Amino acid sequence: MLTPSYPDALISQVEKVSRSERWMVHQRLQELMIPCWCPEDGSLWVEIEHGIHAILLRSAVYGAIASRQELVDWLERCWETLDSDSIKSYKY
Repeated sequence: MLTPSYPDALISQVEKVSRSERWMVHQRLQELMIPCWCPEDGSLWVEIEHGIHAILLRSAVYGAIASRQELVDWLERCWETLDSDSIKSYKY
């Protein structure tokens, strides 16, 4: 059993990702400096210290399992939100 580095941290196993995609998620989490492990059994374990770690984990997993069209749709929604926010903050 893995032990968290910090008393309030959680250790979570990523299960809904295929074994090959786990390596991509693992690499992305390492880039984000989120503690994670892939033991010999192929599982992926992540230490979640803060809420932002949970959000970044969800984003990394979604990026690995979503279809290309789902990712395109998500990106377009982000751009629409940015456009509407910038219009609201614009002063005439």
